[in-house]
Formats: sequence, C-alpha cells, structure tokens
Amino acid sequence: MKILAIESSCDETAAAVVEGRNVLSNIVATQIAEHRIYGGVVPEIASRRHTEAISTVVRDAVETAGLTLKDIDAVAVTHAPGLIGALLVGVNFAKGLSMSLGVPLIPVHHLRSHIAANYICHPDLKPPFLCLLVSGGNSLIVKVNGYTDFEVIGRTRDDAAGECFDKSARSMGLDYPGGVMLDKIATEPDFIKYPMPWPKVEGAELDFSFSGLKTAVINLTHNAEQKGAPIDVPVLSATVRCRVCDILIANTMRAAELTGMNKIVIAGGVSANSELRERMEKECADKGYSLYYPEKKYCGDNAAMVGAQAIHEYEAGHISGADLNARATMSIT
Repeated sequence: MKILAIESSCDETAAAVVEGRNVLSNIVATQIAEHRIYGGVVPEIASRRHTEAISTVVRDAVETAGLTLKDIDAVAVTHAPGLIGALLVGVNFAKGLSMSLGVPLIPVHHLRSHIAANYICHPDLKPPFLCLLVSGGNSLIVKVNGYTDFEVIGRTRDDAAGECFDKSARSMGLDYPGGVMLDKIATEPDFIKYPMPWPKVEGAELDFSFSGLKTAVINLTHNAEQKGAPIDVPVLSATVRCRVCDILIANTMRAAELTGMNKIVIAGGVSANSELRERMEKECADKGYSLYYPEKKYCGDNAAMVGAQAIHEYEAGHISGADLNARATMSIT
C-alpha cells in the first residue's frame, strides 16, 4: 500500500511516499532560516509558508518516488497536535487530494508519528516497548502496548525538555534552533561553577518538570549580564544539557523498572541530542535493555514518520472523511 503522507504541524512543510516501512521519498521544506531572526517560530508566518510550499513539496515527493498520483493508495496527514494554522494547511490539502483521487484519508497524531520514526530505522521493532518521547513541545514516557495502543505513564507538568533547551540557549545568545546549537557547542559540565536544580514532582516520580531549570538558567544569564560578568557559554551549555539528560534518563530507567519493560525507544526532536543518546546507550547496556532511536534525519518533523504510522492507523480502521479537522492539542492515547 503506497501512502502519500503530509506533515505541517510547525515550521516544516513535508511530504513523503511510504510503502510499509519502506520510504520511497521524503521531502522537507524548512523555514528555520526565516524564523531564526525572531528567535523562534512565528505561527502566522509558518502558516503562510506552508500554503506557499505544500503543492511543490507534495509534487516532489510523488515524483521522487517514481510515481504519479494515480499510484497513490491513501493520503495520510498530521491533524494534531501542533500550531492550528499550520495544521489546517496540511489537513485541508490532504482532504482535497483524498477526495480528488478517491482514496482513503488517514488522520495521524503527530506524537504517534515520532514514535513510528523508529519503525523506519528498525524494521524488526514491534510493540510492546517503553518510549521516551521528547521534543520542543512534549516530554512523555509512553508505554506502547500496540501500534495504536498507547499509555502515558509520565509527562511534563510544565515545560518540555526541548523548550528548556531552546529557551536556555536563547538566554545565552545562541541562534535558533537553540537546542541544536546548544548541543553543538557544549563541552564539559561544571555544576560547581553553574549549579543547576533537579526539579521533581512530588507524588509522581515519573513526571517531569523543566520550568524551574529553565528559569534558573535565564536568571543566571540575566544576572551575569547586569553585572557585566562573562558567561562560559560552552560550559553552561554542557551543564544544562547534562542536567536535562539526568532527569530524562533517571525517569525512564525508573519507568522501565516499574513496568518490567526491557525494550526502550527514544523519539522526538530531542532524541537527536548527542549526550542523551550516548548516556542512554550506556545505561541500557548496563541493565541489559535493548535501545532504539531514529536516524537523525527522522528525529525532527518529517512526513516519512507520518506514513510509517499511517499504515497501522489504517489497519485499525482509523479513516476520516471531509469532516476531518485540525486540533491544536490532543492526547496521544
């Protein structure tokens, strides 16, 4: 079954053709350079750029796959969660395409797609497994019981890990996307020079809280600026990165103990973080767990991951019609 998948939840206009776990094409038009001057994504600009790019991106995806639209068996689209204006561009385009081609329309949850990115890179991977899902807007520990059966056992109570990285990087004067830049320049952490809190959620040991850590970094940089004191940005970056990884890894390992899961998956944009990957590999090796994470090109938003999840949604009977709408927020379950 050849699925044409569309993704437009934030600042990447993407389309792909996927057959099972085989990616026939994966086209991404990024807006990073334009949003960089604002230090983050401007929703109205993102929506307009999606409108301008989507026709070309979809056409390129079909042509790169060596197909025509007549060869497409279904259209899949990210319908939630994300920036509502951006989502609407993809959803409405997909609805029109589905109706004109007379093929099924498959709605796909953005976070389910991030998990499915691992199916592309690890063809033998099957549920059940435990997934640490971390991105700019979400930080979850998900028990994946089946391809469309998800149980959230840990979640952020405030900011996501990716937002903590991005806002911390911005306070240090690093370019957008902050988390990527922070990871690139980080050297060795120094908690004596830059003490960092380890926020915990009382009564919910698997939940995350990154707001206090983000605020601590912002206050530290602002105070230094007011005093005219220099900041060792590479060391501070490494210290922040280390603490975020401390929190993510500790909660994930505890979740594995509590659930008895020995198959661990990392997904989402932050799964590209170099320290998170390296330390999770060591932790899992020490405990005898299997670890999976996507290739870096599939960590960020892309449409191949949408197509990888779409086949399972289709098999579960999750098909929509012309009444499909976009939703800014929606639980993965």
